[in-house]
Amino acid sequence: MSDDEIIAPRRPRSGSGARATASGAEARGPIIDQDGREIRPETLEQGFREFRFEFGQGGPFGNLTREQRIARLEAIAKLLDVAFILPGTNIRYGIDGLIGLMPVVGDIITTAISLWLVREARALGAPWYVTARMLGNVALDGVVGMVPFAGDAFDVMFRANMRNVRLLRRWLDKQPRI
Repeated sequence: MSDDEIIAPRRPRSGSGARATASGAEARGPIIDQDGREIRPETLEQGFREFRFEFGQGGPFGNLTREQRIARLEAIAKLLDVAFILPGTNIRYGIDGLIGLMPVVGDIITTAISLWLVREARALGAPWYVTARMLGNVALDGVVGMVPFAGDAFDVMFRANMRNVRLLRRWLDKQPRI
């Protein structure tokens, strides 16, 4: 099916009770915007062509520089592990500890986000031994995190995402600058 057929289908659907005109196009009423003005279908089709998204071309985050990607990884790791301070104490926790309070589902969600961080590290060129250690941190965090309450306390204290970003940063600092 072409993009034009998706934007403005021209064939009547079988069983929908739609009437076909003599030219074979589906008969419809006018298209009205939120202010009550009629919109011509040609202008809609042109507008949709401007907002085309190519899935194979890197996506919305594909045009970031290496430093921007590293900064994004560090920001996500801080949000997951150390974004908040427990009032009256010096204990820092993140949304990983909060989402992890939901039994099983929360741990699956946070483990998936942590795995995405490892994938990004691999995309930045991290070697297998760095990503293997990162995966070990994620696995330990995910498995122990499934234990009710004790696992959540472990999540808060272990901070797997911060450890992983530290591993990545340490490896990147050893690489020669181009």
